Amino acid sequence: MKDIRKYRGILPAFYACYAPDGSVSAKGARALTRHLISKGVKGLYVGGSSGECIYQNPEERKNILEAVMEEARGKITVIAHVACSNTADSIELAAHAESCGVDAIAAIPPIYFHLPEHAIAAYWNAISSAAANTEFVIYNIPQLAGSALTISLLQEMLKNPNLIAVKNSSMPTQDIQIFKDAGISARGADGFAVFNGPDEQFVSGRVMGADGGIGGTYAVMPELFLRMDALIEEGDIPAARSIQYEVNRIIYKICEARGSLYAVQKEILRRMYGLELGGVRSPLPNLTPGDEKITAEAQHMIEAAAKNLNERGRK
Repeated sequence: MKDIRKYRGILPAFYACYAPDGSVSAKGARALTRHLISKGVKGLYVGGSSGECIYQNPEERKNILEAVMEEARGKITVIAHVACSNTADSIELAAHAESCGVDAIAAIPPIYFHLPEHAIAAYWNAISSAAANTEFVIYNIPQLAGSALTISLLQEMLKNPNLIAVKNSSMPTQDIQIFKDAGISARGADGFAVFNGPDEQFVSGRVMGADGGIGGTYAVMPELFLRMDALIEEGDIPAARSIQYEVNRIIYKICEARGSLYAVQKEILRRMYGLELGGVRSPLPNLTPGDEKITAEAQHMIEAAAKNLNERGRK
């Protein structure tokens, strides 16, 4: 029986790290990994949307994962997203991720062409077979990938013994219940995990049955997500909901910028902790001069919310 305990909790989606010349930065990746470990997160999700995976070549993605694993191996859970626009490159990244010792690999469905379910299953199973000793996570993000995980496709994939979880970034929280229920039917209550994807509905996703969360704003405010998760475990939903409202206000503020969400967050981490992670890779937009005020306001909101948590904890 598989054990999903290492997938329960807060796993920030890892940001792409760049040097001043635009190349990927192993130094930045190591620093960000150390920072997040120090915050007490359960694990990291490397090479996904927040990692700008579709704008990096396979060698760059390997370099980032290797840097992360230098710091994270044996300390926290690491899930490596390995999907590329073609099967061959995805297989190469899957085999590499297994050689690095990750806990699991993950993949979105093939993008651009709308493929039948049997072709999507074949793609995922080929990737999983390339890392035969590593668990596999389906990444469901239909609003970006262009195709959605259905119950029939999930049931087909549950025939693969390596499938351990779904990272669900679709907006309906009902999907979490549907996928979790299917996993329980096939694997038992503790044999299959579902991650909440949309950060703005972390509390509702967890209440609906998600075992943990993977999100693109966790890394800039991990204290808030860690506290929400703890409150949910304690059964204090009103308190968790109150923090969720604060988190959402911060996200809405960040999204006011003309620059990418990830550009704003990396700048906030630079200001707060001195982390030099670079900007974002084109065609994602970098920060504009007009984003300075928004970035400063978002940083202040994060710091104020974290301070409030500390003060409540002392009472």
